[in-house]
Amino acid sequence: MRFSEFLKDKLPAIGLGGAGLSMMLVFMLAFKANTQQIFAVCFIYVLIGMVILLWDFFRRRRFYVRLMEDLDRLDQKYLISEMVEPPEFIEGRLLCEVLAQTSSAMCGQVAAYRRETADFREYIELWVHEIKLPLAGMQLMTHNSPDGKKYSAELKRLEEYIDNVLYYTRCDNAEKDYLIKPVSLKRAFSNTALKNRGLLQQNGVCLSAEGLDTTVMTDSKWLEYMLGQLMGNSLKYLRPEVTGEITVFTAETDTATELHFRDNGCGIPAADLPRIFDKSFTGENGRTHAASTGMGLYIIKSLCTRLGHTVRAESVQGEYTDIIISFGKNEMKDIVSQEEK
Repeated sequence: MRFSEFLKDKLPAIGLGGAGLSMMLVFMLAFKANTQQIFAVCFIYVLIGMVILLWDFFRRRRFYVRLMEDLDRLDQKYLISEMVEPPEFIEGRLLCEVLAQTSSAMCGQVAAYRRETADFREYIELWVHEIKLPLAGMQLMTHNSPDGKKYSAELKRLEEYIDNVLYYTRCDNAEKDYLIKPVSLKRAFSNTALKNRGLLQQNGVCLSAEGLDTTVMTDSKWLEYMLGQLMGNSLKYLRPEVTGEITVFTAETDTATELHFRDNGCGIPAADLPRIFDKSFTGENGRTHAASTGMGLYIIKSLCTRLGHTVRAESVQGEYTDIIISFGKNEMKDIVSQEEK
């Protein structure tokens, strides 16, 4: 709040004050007041007016400066009414009352929205668990069918899509569903490979793992889901002219253990690479693969953020794609030191 802006706002009042001073001069001249009397009255009148203006400016400025500073410090701006103190002037008190009422109304709307989304999330989770029962029954039935392998592959894809729905509804509240503890990368990858063994054999993919005899701090269930998503992407984007290969290995840095998930599939165009973790982004490859939804890598990115990991991608179109998940080492050192004590 600048003084020039304050004066512009007070121009009508200043104009009325100037008109009042002019009328006083007219009356004093009419009654033949001497020059000294006129000067003294005008000086006192102007001085009092300036004092009133400055006093009003500084009390208002102090309130609005504090209000803006409190607003800048808040992450949730709608809570400003809880921090601001009502000032002495009436406009400020009215503003505080308006802020309090609007904040209360918005908090009520947010609470109602959260209840609705929580109910919807619970319904989706219940639906996913219920739909998996007939799905598991169909998987068993395919073993006795001549076309069992084909049906099994389609059911596997269906199960993957259902899992995507479940994990997507949970990724915004993943902190309520994960348990951070030391996890063996070898065991997590082995479990993922066993779950996808049929698809790997059906597509003739060569699978290799190196340097996975290490432990990282993460949630085992979420890690296996992410590895399953990466394996599904690799199988989806195989090049028909070459034998599919998936290589998983680790690389150590000073601050992190990096898990590389690399395949020799069709690769990602350089123009699409910066956006592959965006929600619903399918890119050039998605236009040639009808099964692409653009959600798998987005969910992986969201889960990594929640778990404190980072994920990035390296790729050359027509050669390879390498997805790298980095697990911080500081958390692991703290757990090891506590166990030694």
